[in-house]
Amino acid sequence: MSLLIEVKNIHRTYQVGKQKVKAVQGIDLSIQSGEYVAVMGSSGSGKSTLMNMLGCLDTPTSGSYRLNGNEVSTFTDDQLAEIRNREIGFVFQTFNLLARSTAAQNVELPLVYAGIKGEQRQQRVDQAMLAVGLAERSSHKPNELSGGQRQRVAIARALVNNPSLILADEPTGNLDSVTSEEIMDILGNLNSQGHTVVIVTHEADIAAHCRRVIRLHDGMIASDEKVGD
Repeated sequence: MSLLIEVKNIHRTYQVGKQKVKAVQGIDLSIQSGEYVAVMGSSGSGKSTLMNMLGCLDTPTSGSYRLNGNEVSTFTDDQLAEIRNREIGFVFQTFNLLARSTAAQNVELPLVYAGIKGEQRQQRVDQAMLAVGLAERSSHKPNELSGGQRQRVAIARALVNNPSLILADEPTGNLDSVTSEEIMDILGNLNSQGHTVVIVTHEADIAAHCRRVIRLHDGMIASDEKVGD
């Protein structure tokens, strides 16, 4: 496996009124390509801030973050937007689907932003929808799909650009336990096919699906354990 994520001594401090809030404090972290990682922590632990930096949605106040060899901590907003589209597939708790677009059109969006031609876009959308078991729902809009199906569409959208990293933020937070297991099975299958998957969660039963669990406390890594195989 090759090194995908390399974080060295990153800090993230926010100014809230006259007070400085140290959300992340000196984290060092490496993740290899093909790993299946859960990042856990209670509210205020820094896991959301860390996720935002790993996903290039935010940049560290100080420290280094290299993603697939790119030092992204110094990137401009435009460069960050480009690397998000090229390197990272996002899965959110609230699905973040466009209500007036079909499932296929939602999945297609990252390819449109990437400038992929129409015929190739269609092929890749079809493959992604097939990978999540929703090929027959491509023409349905989000309000015609169940919560689990919407999350499958979101996973297909995250997958369609063949990103280096699939980053899932509380991907089962709005789902019942049976549907949650189905979604985790899909993410596990994607990992078994070689995709790097990082899940941010506060649920121990969700983290148990992963092969490595990183726990945060007060903006620092409290533990980092390999589990399972």
